[in-house]
Order: sequence, then C-alpha cells, then structure tokens
Amino acid sequence: MYLLVNDVKLFFDVEGAKLRPDGAVMREVPTLLLLHGGPGFDHSGFKPAFTEMAACAQVIYLDLRGHGRSDSGPTNKWSLEQWAQDVRSFCDALSIDSPIVLGHSFGGIVAMVYATRFVDHPSKLVLSSTSTQPIGERSFEVFDRLGGPAARAAATAFWQSPNDSSAAAYQELCIPLYTRTPPPVGYYERAKRNPAMRLFFVEPELEQLHLLQQLHRIKCPTLVVGGEDDPITPIADMEDIVSALPPNLVRFERFAGAGHGVYQDRPEAFFNLLRDFILT
Repeated sequence: MYLLVNDVKLFFDVEGAKLRPDGAVMREVPTLLLLHGGPGFDHSGFKPAFTEMAACAQVIYLDLRGHGRSDSGPTNKWSLEQWAQDVRSFCDALSIDSPIVLGHSFGGIVAMVYATRFVDHPSKLVLSSTSTQPIGERSFEVFDRLGGPAARAAATAFWQSPNDSSAAAYQELCIPLYTRTPPPVGYYERAKRNPAMRLFFVEPELEQLHLLQQLHRIKCPTLVVGGEDDPITPIADMEDIVSALPPNLVRFERFAGAGHGVYQDRPEAFFNLLRDFILT
C-alpha cells in the first residue's frame, strides 16, 4: 500500500487488525511501527520473523523515503531529520496515535531522532542494534575479533574510504560477520534496494546532530536490545545510549552470542522480551 507523506509516496504493509472482537466489545491493540536498517535496505528483513507479533499488536512495516518501494524524492532530503519527520507525518496521515516505534540499526537512529523531536508522540520506543555515533575503532576491534586482521582492514577501508572496490571487499569479508546465525536463504536477494543508497552514509549528519546529548529528552519507556558480538553497532555504543536515556524509563537487555540483530540470532528470547515490553 502507498500513502502520500509530505512530498513522497511511502510504501507500507500491515499485519493484524487494530480492533479485534472480544466478546461483546471490540478490543484495541497497540500499533507496532517497524523502521528498517540501512541506509539502502527495505522492510523485508523483518519478514517473516515479526509476523508472530501480530498476535498482540498491529504490526506496520514502513519503507522510508529513498528505500524499498517508497519514492526516492529529492536527494537533498535524504537526512535523519527528514526521515524522522516522515515517521511523524505518516502516523498523522493514518491517525496512528501513541505508536510503539521499533527501529533496527539505521532505523534505530531514525527512531531516536523522531523520539527526541516529537517527545509526546510515541507510547514506547524499542532500539535494536543501533548507535548514535559514526562507525569507528570500536567496530574495527570487533571485526578483528570475529574475522581477524583481513576483516578489520576491509572494514577500515570501507568506512574511511567508501568506493566500489572497498564496498566489494566489505561485502565479502565483513557482512557475513554481522550475525552469528546465517540469514535465511534469499534474505539479501529479496530485499528491494535503491542503488543510489549503496554508498550513502549518515555519518556526517550524526557528527553534526550530537544525538547522544539529546536522548535525555525522550519521555517514553524505552527498550534497548543489543548483541555482544555486534561488529557494526558495538555493545559499547548501546551502553552509551542507555547511560544517556532517562534512567527511570530505560530497560537494557544484552545478549551473549548475538550479533547485529538479536531477533535473528536469538529469536525466541527476543520476541518473548518484545512481547512482554509491549504488553506491560
């Protein structure tokens, strides 16, 4: 389905009704809005894993502008601020009040910007394998630990000098280290990606935003979930996020033996945790 949001049409998909018959009444369930990783990927990485959450929530998958099946729009609007504004405008257009917003990786950065700009809008926030700072030494150290000097060198080259050559080496040596469990067959092939996003980075904007110093503004309960073997958003980055959030609102769960995406490496534990957070 498509919806005109600001100046672009955004693609979204829905699993589960908002109102459900329960005896003599129609019971309303929470809305869980999922923001995908990237830049460059679409919502497909959440499927079919998040289907089970439709038992307790209405699940909405959204392709952000410039991603997946959504319009690209002008490239000067490919920014964290615009993506965050689009999330709010998307909810307004569909009269989604008090969503639970889950952002994974890049989507988690968008979710944090959204939650610091529109502090009264989300009812809850879930930050999955994400960070507030540019890729750097912390990541390179984890790549070294997981894949040795060759993986470290490939990661350093790609993030410091991104080009087609360094991207190819990174794809071969580093991407397989993201998760401890190999992704399902077809995981990358079925993703609909915008080629122009291949070498698009949010690092310059992150440096300007100083997002970590703004997290105290968040006013909703926030679940932070990270893997101790995550090379791209290291657990130390997530510890920084937890320290910056209001202590009375944050819940932090870290998983040994999990990489970039606990929902992929430890699905049963992750979804039990998420279900408890949604329903509590």
